[in-house]
Amino acid sequence: MAAIYDFMVKKANGEEVTLSEYEGNVMLIVNTASKCGFTPQFEELQGLYEEYKEEGLVVLGFPCDQFMNQEFENQDEIMEFCQLNYGVSFPMFSKVDVKGKEAHPLFSFLTKEKKGLLLSDIKWNFTKFLVTKDGEVYERYSPQTSPRKIEEDIKQLLQQ
Repeated sequence: MAAIYDFMVKKANGEEVTLSEYEGNVMLIVNTASKCGFTPQFEELQGLYEEYKEEGLVVLGFPCDQFMNQEFENQDEIMEFCQLNYGVSFPMFSKVDVKGKEAHPLFSFLTKEKKGLLLSDIKWNFTKFLVTKDGEVYERYSPQTSPRKIEEDIKQLLQQ
């Protein structure tokens, strides 16, 4: 069975890494979009990252354009938007598909581990997955869930 740390992901600059780079950290994995009603969540995600990164939290952003074309075409535009508008300094990755036949294997794994309310497919941008320091997918949160509402779960996992 695959472990979360086995997955290869492509950083925004094109460099391929495995998620083992984040082993031992609590990971908050989010499919993001720059032109979505939930885009202001970048501010809370960045706030959580700044507040808890020294304790071992890492937020991982994966831009996705599968939901009503709400992401820029160009990776540089995505990064510039996130940094200029929300001061994003947490790791951002290259644009991925999060559902369907072309879904990135990481998101296929995440949705298999934690199904949604009715189906396992991701239904919209800013679906969030919280992963323990040991690589276990702890919880899945809907796009409507404010990142700050996840804070207690994050603090609990950081103390384990």
